[in-house]
Amino acid sequence: MSDTNPPADHAFVDEKSTGRPMQQNLKSRSTWKRLLFMAISYALVSLASLVGTFIIVFGFLWLLFTGEVNRELKQVGKSLGAYIYENVMFLTFNTEEMPFPLGKPWPSAESD
Repeated sequence: MSDTNPPADHAFVDEKSTGRPMQQNLKSRSTWKRLLFMAISYALVSLASLVGTFIIVFGFLWLLFTGEVNRELKQVGKSLGAYIYENVMFLTFNTEEMPFPLGKPWPSAESD
């Protein structure tokens, strides 16, 4: 990695090449803070997945009994999917932007 492109997790990179970056990273507050936010984010994804399951079941039952798709449930499902995506991007180090409620607002679902 170059100096202009730091590592995504902002972990300390030993510029003097002493061979001890792990010790620096273990002492780094930002490394442990990232772990805490990742644990919170993972718990929220698990909860969102459970809510998504209820939306799926309720949406299917709505379709079964009414013969039409519930537009409100469709929008909630779209928004929930975007939220889960934002969390996965954060958890896999593809972004440093923390998802709702740790940083970004709840994602909106635009009407189709």
